[in-house]
Parts: sequence; structure tokens; C-alpha cells
Amino acid sequence: MLDRLQSVEDRYEKLNQLLMDPDIISDSKKLREYSKEQSDLQETVEAYREYKEVREQISDTKSMLEEKLDAEMREMAKEELSELEEREEELTARLKILLVPKDPNDDKNVIMEIRGAAGGDEAALFASDLYRMYSRFAEMQGWKTEVMEANATGTGGYKEIIFMINGKGAYSKLKFENGAHRVQRVPETESGGRIHTSTATVAVLPEAEEVEVEIHEKDIRVDTFASSGPGGQSVNTTMSAVRLTHLPTNTVVSCQDEKSQIKNKEKAMKVLRARVYDKFQQEAQAEYDQNRKLAVGTGDRSERIRTYNFPQNRVTDHRIGLTIQKLDQILEGKLDEVVDALIVEDQSSRLQAAED
Repeated sequence: MLDRLQSVEDRYEKLNQLLMDPDIISDSKKLREYSKEQSDLQETVEAYREYKEVREQISDTKSMLEEKLDAEMREMAKEELSELEEREEELTARLKILLVPKDPNDDKNVIMEIRGAAGGDEAALFASDLYRMYSRFAEMQGWKTEVMEANATGTGGYKEIIFMINGKGAYSKLKFENGAHRVQRVPETESGGRIHTSTATVAVLPEAEEVEVEIHEKDIRVDTFASSGPGGQSVNTTMSAVRLTHLPTNTVVSCQDEKSQIKNKEKAMKVLRARVYDKFQQEAQAEYDQNRKLAVGTGDRSERIRTYNFPQNRVTDHRIGLTIQKLDQILEGKLDEVVDALIVEDQSSRLQAAED
């Protein structure tokens, strides 16, 4: 572990030198690439430097205890040694996690797709609840949310809503939301008071840069049509809505949220790029999963991952066996307790995988 940490620190120092090189400064692509690499290494390097400092202090304190000290000084030295050894243990555990290969998508913005599944209008209403929950969570993190496409129902729900969340680390916190979410509650239209079960699916895609996934114009079919609202009512008579089809993967994206065809095409391209990139990621994940299945996956979107039980104000994440009696707060966007538990479980699982 120490050899790997020293290599990381050496690379960090090399990047410091490179970022002062006039040739690198004048090359925007390399400057951005090296700056990001340095930023990614910074936390590990800072923890490693503190670790080395603590180890040195432990050595000095042990040497001091070998000398002739009065009772009070010896007691103080022993207490300090105990605190330093405790800090060394904490830093060792943290450094092990920091050395586990990081998901390259973690710092990215995300495109989330929520669709009402089983349950008709109730599923669409639940999709709306989930959209509101994630929007509130994003707001609390200081992130920005932008709707890319929405297919609303007349009852206030969504058959489908696609939106982007812009914010550093958005994917790292939201990637485990992939899957089927189940709700158990009494619908407003249920006169008998019976609890109904409905589902909505959530897909979380990392935003893909043009350099990460190459999409050629010749591979895209562009169709335009007039936007329409609920019930097929015409919203406008101009051909502002856009449908893009990526022919090699048969990926289709429609966007009619904006009045401008150009803006709709821009939004649709962002979603298309993310879906194509995600397709390749999913294929790689499936291959990885054949060899090792992590406790918290981001691959199988048909998996039922969480249940929201309204009568008991309870949320249960089935992957890690977490149950929280705070459904009302979670739906208001207070997702930190769930998100943090999933991250810790994933880190532990990855650490175990790295050690095996």
C-alpha cells in the first residue's frame, strides 16, 4: 500500500511541474486533462502526507518514552501516543478506500429518466413524487436541475420525465438510484381505503462529453414534428419537436420541451449521447458482473431496489437491508442517510473485491 501511495504522490508532484510548463498552459486540452488528474489525486495525497506525519510523530513519541521522564510527562506522552495511533488507524482505513479505483463518471452531471411503470395513473403520480424528491435533493446539494423532456398526464403525474442535474459529484451520489422503485399507499381515487402497489423506474446516466462517445452525423436520423400536449392537443403548429435515432444502436430520443427546434435538438443530443455512452458502460458492467457481483450495483435496471410504504412512513432499500421510518422527510429530498449508506456499502464491497 505504501509503495502505491508513494507513486501517487510522485505523480501528483510531476503534475504540479507539468501545470507550470508554458507548453502545457498553452494547450487547453492537456491543461484540462492534467488539472483534472491532479484534482482527483489531491485527496489521496493530502491523506498520505498526514499519515506520514502521524507516523513520524508516533516514532518521536515512542523515543521520548524511552527516556527518563517524570510521571506527569510520561502520562502526557502515553496519552498523545494513544491519540496518534488511533489517528493512524483512521488514516490507514481511509487510504485503503482512496486507493480503490474510482468510478471515472463520479464527478459528472447526470441525466435522470423516470417512468411510471405498473399501476396506471398511480404509477405516473409516483413518478412525479420521485422527480420532486430528486429535484429537492439536488437543490439541497447546490446543484441545478433542467427538464429535458416531460410527458405529463392529466392527473398531475408523469408517464415519463427526463431531466439533467448539473453539479460536481452528482453521479457519485445518484448512480445507485437505478432500478425499480415501488410505492405502497392508498390512492386518492380508492374509496375502499385499500393499499395499492405501483412502480416507477429510474435510470441514471452520466452526462457524456463528445470526446467520450463519438457519434457521427451520418449515423443519426433526424425527424421533426409538431409538439403536442396531454391528450394530443396541439401546442404549436411549427415543426419544433425533434426525434433523433442513432442507427447503429437503434437508440431513439425525442424532445419537444422547447419552442425552438434548435434547442430541442441540442437537448436531444445530450440525452442521446448519454444513452449511447451508457449502453457501452452497461455492456462493460455486465462483463464485470460475470466475474464479481458487488453488493450495490448500477447495472440491472429491472431490479426492485426500494419500497416506499406510506401507511408506515417507511422506506426500505432492499439491496443493503436499510429501513428508515422517515418517508415524509425522504420525499422532501432528505436523501443523505440513504445515499451515504449506499456509498459506504459500495466502498466496503469494492475494498473487499480489491483485497481478494
